[in-house]
Amino acid sequence: MFNLIRRDVILQKRMLLTYIPFILFFIFMDKHPALIFLVVSIFIPFNTYFYDEKAETNILLNSLPYTRKEIIASRYLGAIIYMGLSVAITSIALFVFNKPFTVTDLAIGSGLFLLFAAVTFPLFYIFKSRHISSVVMISFLILAAVGPHIVSFLAKHLTTITDFIARLSIPALYTGAAVIIVIFYAASWGVTTVIYQRKAF
Repeated sequence: MFNLIRRDVILQKRMLLTYIPFILFFIFMDKHPALIFLVVSIFIPFNTYFYDEKAETNILLNSLPYTRKEIIASRYLGAIIYMGLSVAITSIALFVFNKPFTVTDLAIGSGLFLLFAAVTFPLFYIFKSRHISSVVMISFLILAAVGPHIVSFLAKHLTTITDFIARLSIPALYTGAAVIIVIFYAASWGVTTVIYQRKAF
């Protein structure tokens, strides 16, 4: 399974040359640190899906001595590993360029990435259309643009929920959010595994 995760980096070694400039661009544009953590975490996992979709790599993967469960596990575990590396590199870049950020920024960016991945990963195996990658990225850009406004709207109109959240302590809030994200990610992993096992290539 480790070789499947490492394969993603090997296939994208040329794309990775643009990775640091990509991070620096967002830093120099003075974007919010949480947004930077989110965007850079998406880079490798989603590029892998786009590459596999174009090259029809799944046909090759299923001819290798890996089970379908292992192939999906490498996707989900790989996404977590690449997120960790992305967060580390971005943190160093922000520190070098004296751009302040907090652990909260890191947690929000990472949590949003895991939620976005949990929603979109199954889509790559549900839909056969070659345009799914474009749909996913457009959806992400729209979500990034209107997401804060939606949250603000809901916070104003769902006062019962916002009051309950406001009464929670910071540790309880972080713990609850982490548990929800882990459950959602695990559920997505299970759903994608079932879909992939039934899919014909």
